[in-house]
Order: sequence, then C-alpha cells, then structure tokens
Amino acid sequence: MQESKKENNYMHGPPFPDGAKSKVNKAQNTIGRYQPNPLKRPRSLSSASHSSLCHSLRSSRRAQRLTTLTNFPTLSVRSSSRSETLASSRSRMATRNLGAFLVLILAITICEAASVFQPISDSHRSAASELFTANDGSFGSLEEAYEALRSFEILGIDKKSDIRTATCQSVVDTLGSSSSAPKDLLYALKVNSILKCKVNDKIFEGIAARLKAIANTASSLLDFYHSIGSLVLIKDQSSEVDVLLADAGGIFHSIKSLSQSDGRWRFSSDNPESSTYAAGLALEALSGVVSLASSEIDQSKIGTLKSDILKLFDSVEKYDDGAMYFDEKVVDLRERQSPLSTTASVVRGLTAFAAVTSGNIKVPGDKILGLAKFFLGIGIPGKAKDFFNQVDSLASLESNKVAIPLILSLPATVLSLTKKDQLQVKVNTVLGSSAPPLTVKLVRALSSGSKVASTIESQELKFDKESESHFLDVPKSVDVGNYIFVFEVVLHDSEDEKVYATGGSTQVQIFVTGVIKIENAEIVVLDSDVGSIETQKKLDLAGENSLALSANHLQKLRLSFQLTTPFGNAFKPHQVFLKLRHETKVEHIFVVGNSGKKFEIILDFLGLVEKFYYLSGSYDIQLTVGDAVMENSFFRAIGHIDLDLPEAPEKASRPPTPAIDPYSKYGPKAEISHIFRVPEKRPSQELSLIFLGLVFLPLIGFLVGLLRLGVNLKNFPTSAIPATFGILFHVGIAAVLLLYVLFWLKLDLFTTLKWVGLLGVFLLFVGHRILSHQASTSAKLKSA
Repeated sequence: MQESKKENNYMHGPPFPDGAKSKVNKAQNTIGRYQPNPLKRPRSLSSASHSSLCHSLRSSRRAQRLTTLTNFPTLSVRSSSRSETLASSRSRMATRNLGAFLVLILAITICEAASVFQPISDSHRSAASELFTANDGSFGSLEEAYEALRSFEILGIDKKSDIRTATCQSVVDTLGSSSSAPKDLLYALKVNSILKCKVNDKIFEGIAARLKAIANTASSLLDFYHSIGSLVLIKDQSSEVDVLLADAGGIFHSIKSLSQSDGRWRFSSDNPESSTYAAGLALEALSGVVSLASSEIDQSKIGTLKSDILKLFDSVEKYDDGAMYFDEKVVDLRERQSPLSTTASVVRGLTAFAAVTSGNIKVPGDKILGLAKFFLGIGIPGKAKDFFNQVDSLASLESNKVAIPLILSLPATVLSLTKKDQLQVKVNTVLGSSAPPLTVKLVRALSSGSKVASTIESQELKFDKESESHFLDVPKSVDVGNYIFVFEVVLHDSEDEKVYATGGSTQVQIFVTGVIKIENAEIVVLDSDVGSIETQKKLDLAGENSLALSANHLQKLRLSFQLTTPFGNAFKPHQVFLKLRHETKVEHIFVVGNSGKKFEIILDFLGLVEKFYYLSGSYDIQLTVGDAVMENSFFRAIGHIDLDLPEAPEKASRPPTPAIDPYSKYGPKAEISHIFRVPEKRPSQELSLIFLGLVFLPLIGFLVGLLRLGVNLKNFPTSAIPATFGILFHVGIAAVLLLYVLFWLKLDLFTTLKWVGLLGVFLLFVGHRILSHQASTSAKLKSA
C-alpha cells in the first residue's frame, strides 16, 4: 500500500486533504479590484479593502515577475517658510487626479510592505470552473483533460460525470492505437488514473512492452520521461502487467549522464544547453526508475543525485518577501519555460524523488517555504496551464518527505482601535488543512518611526480550537500608526520539526487605525505690517463650516489646528492640503506644514498675487487631511474669502483656460427647438376622387378594347408542359403587377428593383419557352 502511494505522488501528487475539502464548498470569487474615486473624500483603508487591493496588485506583479512598480511619476513637494504653492494653478480634474494618485501611491506602499500569503481559498475553486471548460463533454486534448481533472481533484470539485463518456473514449482510442506517441500515452494513462476508464489488461501489456523498448533505447530526456512515467502509471492501474525494468541501473545511468555540474540537465546528449526545467523532468523520470527497478539501485548513485539536487537549489532566486523561484538561465531554448512552469517542474521532481528514496534530502526548510510562498503569491493565474502548475505544485508540497511548509496568514492586517479589533493569526498548510499543535508568538513590534526599539514585549497568542486561529488583544502600548509585527511559530512536538517548515520568524506589516482628535482649529486674517489680528474665526473641522472672510493683498491668512492620536500623541498624516478655488475654477493647492502636534500655514497674499494671476473675487477654501490609518480623514469646505488684489500689469501672465470635464460629454445636451414648415394647402376630397377616376379610365378602355377585338384562349397550349409554362408566364406578369401595387403602398425602390430583377429572369425563361412553342405550332400550321 505504501508503494502504491509513492507511485501516485510521482505522477500527480497527493489528493486534496480532507481537512481542506470543507473549505472550498462555497465558491466565491473574491479577487479584489481597486479603483480610486477622486470624487470621494479621503478615507482610511478598511481591512477588507486593504486585503483585496494588496492581493490584486501583488498577484499581477508576481505573475509578471515584477519586483518594483515602474512608470509612475515622481511627486516632489517642497515647503518654504512662506508655504509656496504646490501648483499655482490646477484644473478641477487635475486636482482630483492628484488626490487619487496620492491614495494609490499610499496603497501601493502598504502592499509592498504587507506581503501576507494566504493558503488556497474558495476563489480558486470558482476560477477553476471558469478556466477549465469542456466543449460537448470533452477537452481539446488529453493533456488539457488531465490538467482540468487534476485541478478539480485537488480542489474537491466533482465534474467527472460531465466529461467521463467522451474523455474515456479518447483514452481507449489512444491506448489501443499502435501509432500513439509516448507523450499521448502518458496523458491518456494520467487521465485514466482519475476517471478509471475500462481498459483491457491486454492493452496494458502491449503498451508496457512497447514502452520498455523505448526506455531501453532512448537517448533524449523527454523519451525517458514519457516512457518511464507511463510504466509507473500502468503499474498502479494494473497489477497483472509486468512493468519492472530489468536494466534499471543502466537506464538510471543513461539519464544521469545528461546532468550538469550545477544541478541542471540537458534534454539530450546532442544539445549542449542545460535547463532547470529539464532538471525537474529528470528527477521525475529517475524516481520512476527507482520504483520500477527489479533490484535495488546503487545507493551511491542515489547519494550523488541528492547532491545534485542541493546544487540545483543553490541557484534558486528570491524575492524581498521571502518567496523563491527557479528560472531558466539560457534564452536560446526552443521553448523557454516561464518561472512558474520551471519552478513547478522542480517541485514535482523533488517531491517525487523524495517519495521513493530512503533518507532525507537536506534541502533547507526555508527554501521549501519560499517555493510555497511563490506559488501562493501569484494569486489566481489567468491561464489554465499556469493555474494547473500552481495548484498541482502546491498539492505536491502539501504532502512530501522533504518538508511540509506551514503558512502564517492574517485575515486582516488593518486593526481598528475604535472597534477594538483583535489580532488574528492562522497557521495552515498550503491547501488550507490544519497544522500540527503549535504556538504563535508575537516576538516584537516595531513602529514605522523606529527600527530598533520594540513597542511591545514578547507575547503568546491564544489559540481558539473552533476557528483554528490564534488571537491577541491589541496591546495598550500600540497607538495609531503602522508597525512591523514579528511572529514566530513554535511546534509543540520536536518530531514535527523534522516534518514541517515554519521559516523561523515572519514579519508582517500591520496598520492600526483610529479616530484622530482635531483641536484648536482657527482661521485668522492678519495685518501684514504689524501682524495684528484683523479677523479671527474658530473652526469645527469635525462638522460643517461656512465662513465668510475678506482680505486684500497687504494681509495674510493663517490656518492652524492640532492633531492628536487617541493616546494623546502627535499625529502627522500623509496628506494635509489647503486649496483655494477661484470663482473662475482656477485652483491653488498648498501643503500645510507642522511642528509637533500643531499644523499651521500662513499665506502672504502680497507674495502670491502673481501666482493668483491678480484675480480678485471670491475664493472657496477647502482643507484636506487624510491618512491610511486615520479613520476620520476628511475633505471639507471651510467657507470662502473675498480677495481684493491689485490690477494686473500688462506683461502679467494670464490664468489658464479651465479644463473641460471629460465626463461632460455624457451629460444632458442642450434642448433643440425647431418649428416644422407649415404644410401646403391640399385640394378638396372631391377633386382627388375625380382625378383617381381619370387614372382608371385607360384601364377600362383597355378591357373594352379586348372585348371588341374578340380576345379568347383558343391558342392557349393544350399539352401539359407548354400549358404549364403558359400558366407560369401569366402568373409572373400578375406578380409584377402586384409588385407595383406593393411598391406604391409600402416597399422602397431598392427592394422593388431586387424583386423585379428576380421576376424578370423568371419571366424571361418561361416566356421564351411558351413563345418558342407558339412559334413552332404556327410554323407547322403554315407548312400543312
């Protein structure tokens, strides 16, 4: 039984664990999408929005192997003692885009720091049903069918009955054909291992004999991989067929001869290029040779191969968040594999070889955990092949003899002091099954302003058996801000340390949000000469304000307020802007500076007249205060100020033309008023009827003339065929007359011409036949 289990690992890894099947019964596609709306006020990121945003951004970057976000403009803001304007003039849309841009940059910064990996979720189950779609109960090839069936099997989706009939027929046809390629036989057997199609043992015997011959004479790695892999599958599906390799040692040596000193392999002896992807195929093929050997393989060869595996892992590449992957080193291969398929090949080969050999392969546990983080970090791939590689590799890592990775995940990385949220941590395997008994410790928490001093002491999280989560109340020493929490997973049983990989300490970016107190807010108009207060108004920045101020170019405007956290500490948000908007839509944005708890800005209108384009009149005053951890971020109108500025000199710059709102073209259009021409006076009804009668007079005259001439049907053909053509000829003429009537009543000219053309051809044919008959009849009478 143990041997059979190993063989299954070789081909398609372990099935979906029982503990994780229940977690994918409710399919919900929860891929986050972030679309900043510049029309809304700034707000703090909720836990759900933050998680979905980071998942979407990180998945797209990881899938494209992007480690940095590029093509974004750099925003440089300088604040002088006189608080120079950030932009002297902005259109309404430019200002909105600036706010949205800052929010997006902030969100991306959060995601870069908060690399939280989540195990396989329900969204994968939903995505699998969309990516793998059968046409009329079958897939395009057996390879596609296997990838779909294997993915469904791992995720606990039962769709075998939908595709069994057509797919099993293709399997039987492929296995029964003597011309089937080894690759087709391999995938046919893989599909059969899942669907259990009815295949005769004699067919297996014929295939086994053919595959043995290929394995004994093969010179390329792919021939070894396909033939040996097929033999392993036959061994698992039919115990009556002899698939053991008599010269397993020689085949092992032939495959090993394609290896390189750095752990990579060549596809054939004729190809000097080595490949990491080929290394994974070679390890799978060699594990098959070990399981099919009629006698034990020399252990020295096994030991040498284990050393090659360690050399291969020396070339693994690493992301900043701890994720690790393999990539091809050469670029001139005919089919260069992506990092995802290359890493998946190595993982399958490693786990398959470890399953059939004794002893440990001393690959560090943190590298196995890094590979798991790579597969989980790409989110949900958009291609069926990539999706299969991801899910199948995670299934291989779920149950392997090297090290089973444990994933520490946080359902929420945003904690609210207002709601008194608890810190929740989960530790599961990559497919979401339960972890062995363990303890999660919060070793330290570093605030964004300090990378040395820990905000809290080491604390142990409490475990809840029902939710299988570890909880901790947010310590009172943690104030509003962003922190780096360092967790450590400690296994209770020392034997589990040999089986599972925890990766030591794990750093997670945590954002603690809260309501910021806004106090001592006031706006003052100062006299520029002596600095005396001309007008002073208190502000309620938590509510509505509608102030009316006035000033001239010799005065100053001062706005000040204080921001403090719930614990009374100074708080400095990411966005503090003051905007003045003229009645002509010209806008000016200023950065509000701070000193400790106090934020203050002084606008000297004498030095700003040029930036204001000497525009006197009413200016709306708006204040923006926003931060990701500030739950009461706001974008609030304070009131307006009437500025009396001097007349503009002749050479003064003119204000820019207001930008046109691109959404205005979708708004209501101006109403068009139009008076139709008065209809001309029409004749009376009696006159119209008299004219109609005159129109019908020629027709009546025509009918009377026919009667006076003695028209009759004596010359109408009496034989069947000529009579038929005569009738059709008269029917065609009647149809033309009817078409004229329809043209008068409802048909347009083009439709009428089309039908006239068709009827004309018909009349030409039948008319020619009937007239030819009449001519021949007349000629016979004359000759008689």
